[in-house]
Amino acid sequence: MSADVEAILKRLRTVLDPANAPGASRPTRGDGDLNDMPTPSPRKLKPAAVLALLVKRESGLTVLFTRRADHLQAHAGQVSFPGGRQMAGRETLAECALRETEEEVGLKPEQITLLGRWETYETGTGYAVTPFVGVIEPGFELSPDPGEVAEVFETPFDFLMDPDNHKLEEREFAGMLRRFYAMPHKGRYIWGATAGMLRALSIRYAQGRPLETVRSARESR
Repeated sequence: MSADVEAILKRLRTVLDPANAPGASRPTRGDGDLNDMPTPSPRKLKPAAVLALLVKRESGLTVLFTRRADHLQAHAGQVSFPGGRQMAGRETLAECALRETEEEVGLKPEQITLLGRWETYETGTGYAVTPFVGVIEPGFELSPDPGEVAEVFETPFDFLMDPDNHKLEEREFAGMLRRFYAMPHKGRYIWGATAGMLRALSIRYAQGRPLETVRSARESR
């Protein structure tokens, strides 16, 4: 594996929060950030978790995405990380991200090494989503759930971390003009909450852990 890949993984281990940190944090980023809405909002949010899974390819690290099945009622056809709603009281957020990944694409938790997590993100649909970073060696076999997943694909990590590829776009939803990030790549359209979380990861990757998360980690020891 190239030295660049190992250097990126080392950097991620440094800037991410521990994967096993207890509980869900209040969102500090969200869909409302670009639309003059407070994050976190006053409403009660449903806890969820997703996994940004890095694949160690010879050409460099890639990020695994799913495209949601077209027949789904919510977010049909959209690009997303594997993930979903936490089973409260029955699993940690990290376990939720790994369980959902296995259910959606067939990868078992023991195949994946978690590196950490970054800022919890509030979606417009009322979820507090905690994103995790994991890494997997190549050679795995996927078994996507056809009831949920139309396609699984990979996008270069370097492309996603480059701010020049983060396009600020706008669209009308329910009669209101909304702004959001998008990261189009080779015919795939990564946008919305997924792009928002990637934007937050790119800032953390470049700048390091926010001071408040470093302080919180020290206080929890």
